[in-house]
Amino acid sequence: MRRPELHQRTRGDLEISMTPMIDVVFLLLVFFVWTASFQVVENMLPSHLLAVSGNQPLDSTEPSPEVDFDEIIIRLIWEGDTLRWQINNVRVADLQAVRTRLDQIAAIRQAATVILHPDQEVPVGDVIDVYDQARLAGFEQVQFAASERI
Repeated sequence: MRRPELHQRTRGDLEISMTPMIDVVFLLLVFFVWTASFQVVENMLPSHLLAVSGNQPLDSTEPSPEVDFDEIIIRLIWEGDTLRWQINNVRVADLQAVRTRLDQIAAIRQAATVILHPDQEVPVGDVIDVYDQARLAGFEQVQFAASERI
């Protein structure tokens, strides 16, 4: 007894056209390229608006959130016989103001790196005081800037 053959066609008769499948793939590719976003996400851009209007003075003690706090550079500048402090090129009145400013920055981003950049004439004790204030504010990475290559 002979088994009935379900497929009596020869293999030469089966022909699959790849053109429609390639067309669909290219249409999907075009669709994904057109819908892809190649711009920076807007919430990553600084979008802080000032509440001050008109000729009201701006309170400079509060750090603005649009400032990038990846690195906080504290300059210790020896002018004449007095010590001056700058945090990210903003002058600070005294050591207590340095601590207050560091506390405010730590509230925004505590993982930032603090870089101490003292002048050569600054006494080591003053540099250590600023280092201690940065550690007390909660910063883990406190580094020293080197002015010359070692």
